[in-house]
Amino acid sequence: MATPPRVHRPVDHAPPATARPRVLKGKCHVIDGDTIVIDRYRIRIAGIDAPELDHPWGEKSKRAMVALCKGQIVTAHVAVELSHGRLVASCFLPDGRDLAAELVRVGLAIDWPKYSGGRYLHLEPDGIRRKLWRADARQRGRMPPKDFGR
Repeated sequence: MATPPRVHRPVDHAPPATARPRVLKGKCHVIDGDTIVIDRYRIRIAGIDAPELDHPWGEKSKRAMVALCKGQIVTAHVAVELSHGRLVASCFLPDGRDLAAELVRVGLAIDWPKYSGGRYLHLEPDGIRRKLWRADARQRGRMPPKDFGR
């Protein structure tokens, strides 16, 4: 008798609130400029908005996040809210650098004041909102949200 095929379990389903970790630590897999996976938990990096992979600068944003995290142990301090089934967390490298701040500083993500309280706004390079116009439009409600139901 053949063994049944292995079932792929997606990582984008967050656990119930009572089972959510408060801190995750480990090597990560980068999904895009503002989403990583640690220990099978999909994490939305808090307070920023990076371009989607199919938007201008999306692939470059992802590559920058990969370069930051490569070989590093990332520590994610999980917030209580969820974003489209993902945990939301502030994420840090072992040397204390904030992943969100680093991506904003290099111009591959923008601050999302609604969620950050403006924490990263001062790090935005001049003209970045024109460069990342799709992310800026999304924040202002001028673009439909991405379908996260896949």
